[in-house]
Amino acid sequence: MIPLLKKRFGAVYFPFAWTLVIGILMCIPGSVLPSESKFSIPQFDKLIHMGLFGGFVFLWDLYLSNRTTSTARLLRQFFIVFILANTYGIGMEYVQKYWIPLRDFDLADIIADMIGAGIGYGLSNLWLLPLKNGE
Repeated sequence: MIPLLKKRFGAVYFPFAWTLVIGILMCIPGSVLPSESKFSIPQFDKLIHMGLFGGFVFLWDLYLSNRTTSTARLLRQFFIVFILANTYGIGMEYVQKYWIPLRDFDLADIIADMIGAGIGYGLSNLWLLPLKNGE
């Protein structure tokens, strides 16, 4: 399955597009977002944050795993992507707080972003590194 993912989604435009989608979604004014009462799942937005940032890390790591041959270098790059994802998530919360109308700063969103990034990082280390070692 991973070779298929690498073949289909290993190009740079997938993680780049995902990064842009996150930026766009985080900058949508609060008046445009649906109210949480329409969702039956409590804290549904936290699941969205986890998916967005987990996807961010995994897609960038998938791209990097196509380009890098050294496992040690790949490990460093995966960690850097994880740190960048966390920084991006924290930064977007401050953008929402100060510049996006009807959006506010939520520490729980930052925690959800970090959990999602951690899941993406863990999956990358489990699925992409052994494949790299076996090649």
